[in-house]
Amino acid sequence: MRVASDLGAAYHLFEFVRSGALMSTRLFAIAASLPFVGWSIGALAQTAAPAGCEDLARFELAGVNFEITSATHVEAAPATPVPVLSSYSGELPAHCRVDGMIDKRVGVGGVEYAIRFALALPDDWTGQFLFQGGGGLNGSVRPPIGTAALGATPALARGFAVVSTDTGHEGGVFDGSFFADQEATLNFLYVANGKVTTVAKALIAAYYDRPADHSYFFGCSTGGREAMIMSQRYPTYFDGLVAGAPAMRTGYSNLGMRHVSVALNKVAARDPNGNVIPGSALSDRDRELVVDSLLATCDADDGLKDRMIFDVRGCDFDPNDLVCTGAKTDECLTREQAAAIATAFSGPKASNGRHVYPGYLYDTGIAASGQGAFPIPGVLQGAAGPVGPRTPPTEQDVDAESAIVAREPSTLGDTNLWTNLRTFRELGGKLLFFHGVSDPWFSALDTVQYYESLTAASGGPDATRDWSRLFLVPGMGHCSGGETLDRFDFLSAIADWVEQDRAPDRVVATGDAFPGRSRPLCPHPEQAQYRGRGNPEDAASFDCRE
Repeated sequence: MRVASDLGAAYHLFEFVRSGALMSTRLFAIAASLPFVGWSIGALAQTAAPAGCEDLARFELAGVNFEITSATHVEAAPATPVPVLSSYSGELPAHCRVDGMIDKRVGVGGVEYAIRFALALPDDWTGQFLFQGGGGLNGSVRPPIGTAALGATPALARGFAVVSTDTGHEGGVFDGSFFADQEATLNFLYVANGKVTTVAKALIAAYYDRPADHSYFFGCSTGGREAMIMSQRYPTYFDGLVAGAPAMRTGYSNLGMRHVSVALNKVAARDPNGNVIPGSALSDRDRELVVDSLLATCDADDGLKDRMIFDVRGCDFDPNDLVCTGAKTDECLTREQAAAIATAFSGPKASNGRHVYPGYLYDTGIAASGQGAFPIPGVLQGAAGPVGPRTPPTEQDVDAESAIVAREPSTLGDTNLWTNLRTFRELGGKLLFFHGVSDPWFSALDTVQYYESLTAASGGPDATRDWSRLFLVPGMGHCSGGETLDRFDFLSAIADWVEQDRAPDRVVATGDAFPGRSRPLCPHPEQAQYRGRGNPEDAASFDCRE
């Protein structure tokens, strides 16, 4: 069984120190909970042991540039919903809220930097710890609740200790000015999360008089990339990781969205000055026609017509089948429109024919006007994304753009595609992925390709399924949203796998778009298939099959 987030050799050394009565039980609990990041055992032995929440304000780690800015006990109360991040408004339990800073300094241009974090320590603790991943370029400390893809009940309300961080800089969600500072950039990429994990575990052990039994990292988008980084660079820190729609190749995904925009803008209408009229390549009726035709072609492939397509990779929809035989009407597309759609979905290619970024899958959410954790328009809307150009692009040099991304990959983690996760998996770690098939920002196919590379490097499908699985969510946009079932509980799935050795053969999804309906999300390459009998609105009437 995996020793939660410890290194075996360190654990034995701590046992030796404890046996010599050089550390109190509480100090040993702190030390035993910490992974190595260059902070010494001697420093831990000097740590003061607080007795209550307010006492944590005096908590110190000798030799570490670290301070607690506040430690306050919070009574049980309804949560305050956070736009975009969480709509949860149920009750949060009584807990100790700790805010702090690591490595406070003055950086490039006189800017003040620090790795800020917030830790919630519930009164009724289950012994579990969750690191809540970030989003966008981070830049703010979000409420440590743990809500993404966790069903109806966030982690804090379940009794988890939860930590969140700004990863070392302050600013708007897409403010990249901190990239001018090398240390701030490295903190954003991975260093800050490693340091926050260490400090959070020390605080947990001090407050509860014992280390966490199990540790998890959970995130979507940037948080999904962060979860992947934890498996790659910090393989001993967490027992279970959940990576949703990982922003693992942001430079390339931006290139992919620009490719979509260019393809559709080539057939868009122009104003009197010859400029593209945004969104005019396809009318609302044209987009509706594409989705309706897609459903007519592939909806029944899973055994049931229900406006959901589970076998998206097996769908043989072709927009060229909609080309008008005569004049353009609302029931057909021009040849140029159909070709533009096919090009947009095919993905950008270099001049030698190599795919620089995979294309997009034909799915029911491709015509959405705005969906997901960030309101990003679907692929058929031709959007360049929230950080894309304001002027609609009409030309693209894929070779030149991909060369720029390859030349400067570190700022957004474009090369974080390691597949040698042997240490993580041999320690018993579990890694789950999920991705919305209609995600217009990060193609689900990119995550599929990474997972298949991981599978090849890990001994094949059967060996990989023992510790890692990927779930695709039909109809879902970026992290959530769309005409889909986007409410599912991957926290229970990962915890059950880690703590009870119960692998997730399916994860049940529900959502507001289809009231009263549930469907199983199946581990790739399986898809949900209706059995041909039973309640068609109930997940129990579906099997997971390849």
